Amino acid sequence: MTPSTSLKRSDRGAGHGLRRLVAPANLMTSLVLIFPLFLFYQLGVLLSPEVVNGADLITARLLRLLHQSAELYLLINVVLLLAFVLVVALLRRHQQFSLKMFVPVVLESALYAVTMGTLIVQVMGWIGIDPSLSIRAAAAEALPKSTVTRVALALGAGVHEELVFRLILLTGAVGLLHHVIRLRRWLAIVLAFLVTSIVFSAAHHVLGGEPWRLGVFVYRFFCGLVFATLFQLRGLAVAVYTHALYDVYVMVMV
Repeated sequence: MTPSTSLKRSDRGAGHGLRRLVAPANLMTSLVLIFPLFLFYQLGVLLSPEVVNGADLITARLLRLLHQSAELYLLINVVLLLAFVLVVALLRRHQQFSLKMFVPVVLESALYAVTMGTLIVQVMGWIGIDPSLSIRAAAAEALPKSTVTRVALALGAGVHEELVFRLILLTGAVGLLHHVIRLRRWLAIVLAFLVTSIVFSAAHHVLGGEPWRLGVFVYRFFCGLVFATLFQLRGLAVAVYTHALYDVYVMVMV
């Protein structure tokens, strides 16, 4: 059975279509759905190119690069755009996209975004770590005053960090543990979740320059687990939008 035949058969029923279009394997759908976030981020940067230390791991560095070399910053984004177009062109042979999926994905992600913080704080309380030392306290020290810049950073973090930590690192870790080391798939996924979530949290301190705080580290570790779970079960687009909308909530409401 060819991939195209499988897709045609899965079209039966609205429920099957929804699951197919938001499935983790349908990378093209996710890339198309998250592209508006990338555009809004670029627009926000151009309107308010404010350098932020430690606000997020990847976006802040791109902002600094804009101040250091506008040409290099533009070149990197052109390369990213071309890569996006190339990947979509390759994937469209076997995958389909429906614009109707945009609203369901955003609504689903918004639900996760507004509830995950409360859940994580509750879990931190259960394990005896003071939730008041969470990421929100650290964010207040690093964020800019401009709301436009805050939203731009949130969107950029959602896109860039999910591409790096979930699409690349998590997928690579699962592949390495399962196919190379020959662990059972479920064990490979669990270990990859734990390791990449630790790396995700630690990188903000080691590379991002944030002061080490137990509450912040643990909070972001649990965020990594949530994003990894959404990526694995619901796909890249849901993980990206959940991350972006959650960061908008935290950065704007601080």
